[in-house]
Amino acid sequence: MKRPDELRQLVQTCQGYFLTAGTFSLAINLLYLAGPLYMLQVYDRVISSASEITLLMLTIALLLAFMALAGLDAVRARVLTRASIRLDRKIAARVMTAIIDRSAAAGGARSQALRDFDTFRQFVTGTGIHAIFDLPWAPIYIAVIFVLHPALGAFALGGSIILVLMALLSEWLVRLPLTESNEAAARSYSFTEMSLRNTEVVRAMGMTRGLLRRWRRDRDRMLERQVAASDRAATVQSLIRFLRLAMQSLILGLGAYLVIERLTTVGSMFAASILLGRALQPVEQIVGSWRSLVSARTAFLRIQELLTADPVRETGLTLPRPKGRLSVEALTFVPYGSSKPILRGVTFAIEAGEVLGVIGPSGAGKSTLARHLVGVLTPSAGAVRLDGADVSTWVRKAVGDHVGYLPQDIELFADTVAANISRFDASCDTEVIHAAQLAGVHEMIVRLQSGYDTQVGEGGAILSGGFRQRIGLARAVYGNPSFVVLDEPSSNLDAEGDNALADCIVQLKKRGTTVVIISHRPATISVVDKILVLREGTAEMFGPRLEIMSRLTRPVPVHAVQSAGS
Repeated sequence: MKRPDELRQLVQTCQGYFLTAGTFSLAINLLYLAGPLYMLQVYDRVISSASEITLLMLTIALLLAFMALAGLDAVRARVLTRASIRLDRKIAARVMTAIIDRSAAAGGARSQALRDFDTFRQFVTGTGIHAIFDLPWAPIYIAVIFVLHPALGAFALGGSIILVLMALLSEWLVRLPLTESNEAAARSYSFTEMSLRNTEVVRAMGMTRGLLRRWRRDRDRMLERQVAASDRAATVQSLIRFLRLAMQSLILGLGAYLVIERLTTVGSMFAASILLGRALQPVEQIVGSWRSLVSARTAFLRIQELLTADPVRETGLTLPRPKGRLSVEALTFVPYGSSKPILRGVTFAIEAGEVLGVIGPSGAGKSTLARHLVGVLTPSAGAVRLDGADVSTWVRKAVGDHVGYLPQDIELFADTVAANISRFDASCDTEVIHAAQLAGVHEMIVRLQSGYDTQVGEGGAILSGGFRQRIGLARAVYGNPSFVVLDEPSSNLDAEGDNALADCIVQLKKRGTTVVIISHRPATISVVDKILVLREGTAEMFGPRLEIMSRLTRPVPVHAVQSAGS
């Protein structure tokens, strides 16, 4: 069964705003008729009757109509602005959630999706959407011109059709290069973000020149296609402007001919010219803002694709706090766009309160396994179960309260130490301090200038690597989780940090917390109960620590070496 379009459903929550704006557009376009009607009455009645009272009353009525028009136009703009705000309230958080989920699966940030949403949202408040609202009412003006005279109406209808065809031609010419330009821009911005995250490496090894050449590639492509789109759009727009001005003048000529033949009045001639100009104006405005329209449409489709790829999970029944029994069943994972699996049929199980050490050479799939254990990645086959429940389908908020995770690459958020440890959860300070003490970092924190209220900077820039790692450990054990996964938790630690980490694991074990540690350091592995050896994505060995360590350190018999060399 086809999944309903989530983004369209969210946009439809603003339907009331758009219907209101459409209603105001009808009133605005009806009030625009005041100008031509005023001219018609002045030429055909006031001048011939020389009635100053009639002229005064018509003028007052015209000014009142224009005041109402201006007021309604301002109100329509306010309504669309409120629609933009409501879109942000309804969609922005959902887009951000999808970005987080997809980035975890794809292994990289995708802030472009949020830019796409802002592009679409800002279009709702731009001038282009006003022209879209005005365009459907253009037939009103053409119908009035038909009332003035059928020949004038036929000319106006033909001119409108020509301009609409020109607008479609503009769309056909501009769509491809503008889409390619937007895609190149997205790649350029993504590469820029990546470069800024690695400025230390770039500067230390003199990579700036080469990096700029690589950065320039996407930027040049963006500019090239942007120029092509702009040139084509400018050509068509100039042609449309010529046609609109020519038609407005030619309808005067046609009207003059009809006046000479006494088939219509002078007022009708001038009124038809003004009405035709108003009917064609939205078409010209839409073509003029075509770039923003195409960008908004492209952004909408990309957001739609993102939300479709990351559907909202059903809330379902809230499961009780897990005890920590972990079982991995034939876990296989093949990354998107690849045919080679990183994990192949990994199977093992540990009881609640046990500590598992995962070891193996680089590229064995250890970090990928860690991300599966905490539900960040979804298996291609098999399952990871915590107390029998599949963690990949468990509601993230529900399982996140009972899981602690320390990734291999530690990055703190640009906020206080306390906010980072507490996972931005508004709770009592006691739990934050308790987590810091458990991680052995409390004394280090209180020596900071502002203690727990110290701003760590973007990515924890003001702290050393080991300090960041120990704060990350405090975040992982915050809230007394049932299950903790630590990926290379001692990679940046000194001897004191190693001792604090070992003490933390011992304390977690006493509490009955299940712990999985990925590490190469003997001091860390010495506290585990069982060991899993991964090699090339498969579980090569699994069992009690002493048994696995003895098998790993068992000397190779001399005769085996001699036979291997012969």
